[in-house]
Amino acid sequence: MFYIFLFLTGLLLLIILVAWFGSNYLTARRKPDPAASPVDYGLSFEDIEFRSGDGLTLRGWYISRPDSKRTVILCSGANGSMDADLAVAPWLHASGLNVLLFDWRGHGRSEGRLVTLGFNERYDLLAAVEFAKSKGAQRIGVLGFSMGGTVALSTAGACLDIDAVAVDSAFVHTTSAVAGAMQERHVPEQAAYWLARLFLFSASLRFGFNLFAVEPLKAIGLIAPRPVLLMYGGRDLCVPAVEVKALYQQAGEPKQLWQVPEAAHRNLQRYRAEEYRQKIVNFFEQNLQADRKA
Repeated sequence: MFYIFLFLTGLLLLIILVAWFGSNYLTARRKPDPAASPVDYGLSFEDIEFRSGDGLTLRGWYISRPDSKRTVILCSGANGSMDADLAVAPWLHASGLNVLLFDWRGHGRSEGRLVTLGFNERYDLLAAVEFAKSKGAQRIGVLGFSMGGTVALSTAGACLDIDAVAVDSAFVHTTSAVAGAMQERHVPEQAAYWLARLFLFSASLRFGFNLFAVEPLKAIGLIAPRPVLLMYGGRDLCVPAVEVKALYQQAGEPKQLWQVPEAAHRNLQRYRAEEYRQKIVNFFEQNLQADRKA
């Protein structure tokens, strides 16, 4: 009996230790991507900063077009910084759109020590929308990648100042997103899902926010009649096909779903580069035309 007690105690301690380190990994401040600048693409820009709803200072770039009142906000994924997504900005700028990029809390140049996988990042996007409006934007679109797409969908349902939303590989359930990331690192599927639940539960308990509640399924239907573009890879381990289908079904009209069967998470552009560019540019050109009525 004593040895059984020792075994169970050791097992419990091991689970607690794994949960602790796993929750630290999920929420730790991210290492930025290799530094970039709009100047690399021949674009003039303004270094900007603004405060999120809970007081954190967020930093980014504002790439303006003279006399344009249309702005697209780029929302990066959970790993890295805005630098990696800068390559999209010239496409939008060439279409006559202002472009606003910023680092999430806990990323790149912005303040913050915790990443909440879309829970508190909603405050960051709302602050970015307010900043765009302060620059004169009358029509605002959001282009989100992975977690950035999840935040975009979750926020747009409640923020009527967002007029159009396009997302690339937005995750639908945090459990699947975390488990999928582990599967990409060759963790077996069942173990990946078990660990994902453990890490998310531990992080939620430790830091006081419910990471399981980050689900755009509940918000996407509220975006209509504003347009939504969903873009996914058929081999995306972080967003299984059944979740993509459910998200599309929950969306109201007008909506578009573009799938690239051979693509995995966030690498659609690798397989369909020109079509990817055209999808994004055409979507915002078509849906950010008229100025919002006063």
